[in-house]
Amino acid sequence: MKFRRSLSVAAAVAVATPVALFTAAPVFAAGTPTAQTQNQPTYAELEKAAADAKKEYEDALAAEKEGRKTLEATLAALDSDTHPLRAATITANKAAEDAADAEAAAEKAVKDAEAAVEAAATDAEKAEAQQALEAAEADLAEATEAKQEADATAEEAQTALDDARVAAVREYGKLKTAVDKALEAEEAAEEALGTAKECVREDGLTALAVGLPSEVVAGTTVDFTLRVTNGSERTLSVDPLAFVHVDGEPSGAKGSLEVKWSNGSGWNALDGDQPEHIARIDTMKPGEHSDVKLRMKVASGAGAADAFALFAADASDAYKPCVLGPMNRYDFELLPADSDPGTVDEADPGKPGEDDDKRPDTAGTGTGTGTSPQGGTSKQTVQTVRTSATDTGGTLARTGTSPALAPLGIASAAAVALGAGTVLFMRRRKAADNA
Repeated sequence: MKFRRSLSVAAAVAVATPVALFTAAPVFAAGTPTAQTQNQPTYAELEKAAADAKKEYEDALAAEKEGRKTLEATLAALDSDTHPLRAATITANKAAEDAADAEAAAEKAVKDAEAAVEAAATDAEKAEAQQALEAAEADLAEATEAKQEADATAEEAQTALDDARVAAVREYGKLKTAVDKALEAEEAAEEALGTAKECVREDGLTALAVGLPSEVVAGTTVDFTLRVTNGSERTLSVDPLAFVHVDGEPSGAKGSLEVKWSNGSGWNALDGDQPEHIARIDTMKPGEHSDVKLRMKVASGAGAADAFALFAADASDAYKPCVLGPMNRYDFELLPADSDPGTVDEADPGKPGEDDDKRPDTAGTGTGTGTSPQGGTSKQTVQTVRTSATDTGGTLARTGTSPALAPLGIASAAAVALGAGTVLFMRRRKAADNA
């Protein structure tokens, strides 16, 4: 599903009411009611916000890099004797030094004149010396005033130079602040998107087998139905998940069962080695259901064996790309050819065990939730253990998975009971891939 609405970075920060995150453990959030999503940004909007925030952060980094170069060049220029402000400072400092020297000379002249007055022996000599002293004192006053003016000019020149340096540093500081803010916005947007990526459980989204017998005789063909029901309060796009297998049969080998499905436009064979999505339902409103026909043919040479079927529904909407319904397991028996089972009841879904909700990581994708993008392919080799129906209703145990950071993803995998064997398990595959 593609969306063309846009969202500012702020929308990604203000994420609506959080839901419990889907994890490797069997913990899901209940389906979010429509009323709670009305004010939430859509997943597409969160993606847009995250992309915009990333671009703004990259632009801020680039601007900071260029700003650093500009700052270094500006400071180097201000330190050059040829820069007008630096040259004015040099000239003003030299004038201040010359004024200081002139004042010192005037002070010495006053002291010399004072000594001459003291040394005068006659009235005429004293009068002459006194006149010279007054002239020296006048010259000192002028020199002092000139020095004060020169000092003020030098201080102004230095202040102008310092202000230019400070202004350059402040401009660079704005770029640094912009980088910090852009990083915060990007992290907030990524966190919001990461929260939206996490799978949530929708117990009302069911996939139940109708007409699957609990016993099937070799050489016969059985038709039954997979009924998918949207019991949630949300309009969803739904991918039914199906897997039918005989215990102990290795992956890749021709099995005893041949299963096909149809949504009214011909028959398509199930893979048989791994769960897969069939008969995608693009739009399913609350309360609606959809039936998928299945046809299971048992090889005539098949012997007595235990078999099982796994059915679930994966979905998405504008707000959550990964909505998972509960997995249902149906155990049934294969009987040798010419067996007379008599009246046969329908197979009942086993009571869900906690391991039925554990989805393994997707191999090689770094997806900690075991998910992959809508409509993509997600395979995982897992070690599984089957337990009796009286124990956990057909619990599937998972081992050998490892956590990883989750990229975009909305599919999941479920551990499949194959004795001590392994199986490639896929939870996000379009019906087109199954044709």
